[in-house]
Amino acid sequence: MKPVTIEFKVKSDNQSFKEDCVTFDDIDALFEFVAPGGDCEKMPSDLNEIQMTFLSSHHPVIPPPNNTRNPIADKRATLQIGMVFFTGALSTLVQFSEVLIDKAGRGELSDGFLAAIHACD
Repeated sequence: MKPVTIEFKVKSDNQSFKEDCVTFDDIDALFEFVAPGGDCEKMPSDLNEIQMTFLSSHHPVIPPPNNTRNPIADKRATLQIGMVFFTGALSTLVQFSEVLIDKAGRGELSDGFLAAIHACD
């Protein structure tokens, strides 16, 4: 994957705030954020919802609107895991999900992020 820009929004009780857009060099840099020792661990524990919107979500082969070979790849979709909502192009979410599953299986995600996606006991 190429550089990834994400807009973060979080909700806690009746409050919500939007983080500035953050650009990561690649998907691995994003996962450093949710790895043990990453900035994700600094987030308050009383959050009710986290929204992560992938803004650089164009198909890597043919940028829209010329993606006539596989237009479904650029369709906007939302994936909910626990209280975290990931929104972006379907192709981006599929790639992200594969890495997420791999990182979770290897124990490379912080306890805070695992709790947010309801993946810990």
